[in-house]
Amino acid sequence: MSAEDSMLVRFWGVRGSIASPGERTARYGGNTPCVEVRCGSDIIILDGGTGIRALGASLLRGGSRIDADIFLSHCHLDHISGLPFFAPFFAAGHRLRLWAGNLLPNFRLEEVVRKMISPPLFPIQLEVFRANIEYRDFHAGEVLNPRPGVTLRTALLDHPDGATGYRIEYAGKVLSYLTDTELRAGDCEPKLLELARGADLMIYDCTYTEAEIAARVGWGHSTWQQGVRLAAAAGVKTFCLFHHDPEHDDAFMDMLAAQARAVWPGSVVAREGLEISL
Repeated sequence: MSAEDSMLVRFWGVRGSIASPGERTARYGGNTPCVEVRCGSDIIILDGGTGIRALGASLLRGGSRIDADIFLSHCHLDHISGLPFFAPFFAAGHRLRLWAGNLLPNFRLEEVVRKMISPPLFPIQLEVFRANIEYRDFHAGEVLNPRPGVTLRTALLDHPDGATGYRIEYAGKVLSYLTDTELRAGDCEPKLLELARGADLMIYDCTYTEAEIAARVGWGHSTWQQGVRLAAAAGVKTFCLFHHDPEHDDAFMDMLAAQARAVWPGSVVAREGLEISL
C-alpha cells in the first residue's frame, strides 16, 4: 500500500468534559478531544479541544501551507476550547474549513465560534485570524466529500444539544468516530450501526463505567461495555475507548483497558501521541 492510499490516525486529545493535566493523567493525557486523520496527504481534524493546540504547532513545523478540514462533533466547550490556540489560524496562506452538523436551524457555526472568541470571554475577535477560514454548517445525516476520494457519512448522536457522528471512508479504509453519544437499553440504533459497519477502527465514547452511568442517564455518554456491544453488532475490527472521564487517572485507565481487552481482544485505549495506521 502506498502512502497515498494510507489512513493514519493520531490522537492529540482524549479526555472528556474538561482538561485534566497532571501526574495522575500523564500517560494517557489530559487534553480534551482532538484527533488528526491523514487520508493520504489530506488532513482531517476531528474536534477542536485543547489537544488541537499541539497539533497546530506540529503542522506549522512541517513548513508547508496547511489545507485542512476540521469536523466538530458538537460545540460544547471541551470540543472547541482549543480553537483560539490553533496557531495556523493566525498565519496567512493557510486554508482551514470548520464543519458542524448539529447547529442548524437555531445556530450557525461562525456565530458560535465568534461568541466564544470575543470579549468578555476572550481578549481577541475572529478578525485577528489571517488564514483563509470557512465555516460550513450541514445537517447531520448528510454525506460529505470534503476532498477528492474522501467521503464522510454522518448521523445525529444522542447528546444534549445534539452531536454528529462521522464515518470516514478513504482508499478502502473506514474510521468511525462516535463520541458524545448515549446508547440506550436494547438494540443498537440503526444509524450507529451504519456508521460503524465493518470499520477498521471505531473510536467510541467510553466516558463512564457501568456503575457510574446509572446516575448519569441522559447526559449523552456511554460505557466501554456499550461500545463493545456496538462493535460486535457492526463487525468492527478494532475498538478504541475514548473521551475519558477527567476523574479516571492512569491507574484507573489501565484497569479499564485490561477489562475491555478481556472481553474484546485487540481493544485499544486512546492516549495522547498514539498513532494507528489503517
